[in-house]
Amino acid sequence: MDMYGEKNPSLPQKAVIIFFELVFITLSYWLLFLNGGEWIQKHLHITNAVRGGPRRTVLLLFSVIAFLRLGFMMLFLLKRKIPWAESIDIPFAFALYYLGFSLLALPTHLPLDGIDAIGIALFLFGSGINTTAEVLRDRWKKDPVNRGKLYTSGLFAYSRHINYFGDLLWVSGYAVLTRNWYAALIPTFLFCFFAFYNIPKLEAYLRHRYPGFADYAKRTKRFIPFVY
Repeated sequence: MDMYGEKNPSLPQKAVIIFFELVFITLSYWLLFLNGGEWIQKHLHITNAVRGGPRRTVLLLFSVIAFLRLGFMMLFLLKRKIPWAESIDIPFAFALYYLGFSLLALPTHLPLDGIDAIGIALFLFGSGINTTAEVLRDRWKKDPVNRGKLYTSGLFAYSRHINYFGDLLWVSGYAVLTRNWYAALIPTFLFCFFAFYNIPKLEAYLRHRYPGFADYAKRTKRFIPFVY
């Protein structure tokens, strides 16, 4: 909990995160476009329906976009300290997206259709919500007038953790693109992680840090706007 209030550039930790992210994206490319799919089919008996194709191109673009957004937020927006344990946890969590969704998409041979358009829309909308919320909050915090105050405007007026809601949406879009029912387990796990672990932990810190948080919590949904 203390890490939320401790500012530190954590450049070595960020370098480790970026390195592992690039490794996992490279492995995703190997699975989707090179002979990784054949290797998986031979050794793990997971069907590799096609090599390459529009669906796999979109999945790889999703990974690149997610990587660029994470890098931007880490290098330019994140001010708190990143513990060394977290520098390992973050990239391996994203490996679940980069590699997990790639593996789940291997058996899929369907052409892109309306369902995939919904998945693409979810990914783009969720990515936009997450990044916009973080950028607006960072801009607000840079104003000396707001020093020591709790940010409750912008997209955070609709949910106390609207950035996490954005994460849930773009990960769900990823899952839709695989056209594999098992992929639904990943956004389900992410929802449970946010709702039952990360959000309660963060809100305990916010209640202690900001006297006005209790009033903010009364008028704002916790996670999903207008719902929860």
